[in-house]
Amino acid sequence: MLGLPASAWPRLLAPIVIGVLALGLWEFLVRWKEIPPYVLPGPLLIGQTLIADWGTLSGSLWITLRITFMALAAAVIVGVALAVLFTQSKWLEMSLLPYAVILQVTPIVAIAPLIIIWAGDINLSLLICAWIVAFFPILSNTILGLNSADHNLINLFQLYGATRWQTLRHLKLPAALPYFLAGLKISGGLALIGAVVAEFVAGTGGSSSGLAYRILEAGYQLKIPRVFAALIMISLSGIAIFLATSWISHLLLRRWHESALKREN
Repeated sequence: MLGLPASAWPRLLAPIVIGVLALGLWEFLVRWKEIPPYVLPGPLLIGQTLIADWGTLSGSLWITLRITFMALAAAVIVGVALAVLFTQSKWLEMSLLPYAVILQVTPIVAIAPLIIIWAGDINLSLLICAWIVAFFPILSNTILGLNSADHNLINLFQLYGATRWQTLRHLKLPAALPYFLAGLKISGGLALIGAVVAEFVAGTGGSSSGLAYRILEAGYQLKIPRVFAALIMISLSGIAIFLATSWISHLLLRRWHESALKREN
């Protein structure tokens, strides 16, 4: 049925059943306690609002996702490039990696207003904020992967006269791929979080506003069902990004890496 193995059905059906029961209980409590919609709307009202306001919310979702994917792409390019440079030069790693750590542990909410002022362009500032949040997992995981190549194989490559580029290309990069993909799954969600947080801080409005502004706007107007509808769209987008990166990881690792082979078995 649908080409899924029997062992996969409990993993698929269990969260669906729990989710349906939770939504049913939520709707029941809202109706039983007669909670007003501006305090806590029920799932049915949220669904109706999502359909009614789809034109506005979907446009804002696309703006948020565009910033998210651009930030994730920049995080991958810069993170992998710096990871390769750091593993090729320990002095460079010791000099610059602490600053990457400082950038990671600094709350993005605290520095987002400064970035917005310095960048001068709202879209660029949102991109920088989302990139800062998504950048470090790519960098740290890729460095760990590059340094995890088997030393016996490295010695064998040296014995046969392989250059540093050949060793990097044929040994270290394949060894780092599972670590990079693990970082990619983390950074995908973080890029979305960074984009939403930056939009909250920026407070941009108009036709070019993302979902975060729609949440603020609806909150000011006490349109709480719209707030929940926007939150659901953000959550579903995060789940979709995680599933997409997990699928990419499975495709790249399924034929040779132990983690993917175990899942298939």
